[in-house]
Amino acid sequence: MTEAREQPVVVYDGVCLLCSRWIRFLLRHDDAGRYRFAAMQSDSGRDLLQAHGLDPESPFSMLLVENGRGYTDTTAIARILHTLPQRRWRWLSRAILSLPTRWRDVGYRFIARHRYRLFGRSEQCFVPAPEQRARFMP
Repeated sequence: MTEAREQPVVVYDGVCLLCSRWIRFLLRHDDAGRYRFAAMQSDSGRDLLQAHGLDPESPFSMLLVENGRGYTDTTAIARILHTLPQRRWRWLSRAILSLPTRWRDVGYRFIARHRYRLFGRSEQCFVPAPEQRARFMP
């Protein structure tokens, strides 16, 4: 298993402004560089989505691949928040997970379905700073 496969990977919509803000947030708060990132528009992002049963042409889910297992929607977000070093994010993770999955994912899917209208869309994928590029998969 390669190092890239051992690190958890977050697959996100590279042209969604909300998703790009999420990735910027993670780059700022993931001090240990635990996560790698793959835009769903990239070959690696599409491959990961398909490998975990998600349609890359109609992705309403964010995907976290960790130890070979895929997590989507609010479960993925909560798992990521729980690993960040600041205590407040762990608290938020527990708060998210305390809600019934059905309720939290209905809210997540509503936002995902309307994300371009609510938050905007970029003509190109988020471009990381040169020092961050190694964390992004092609």
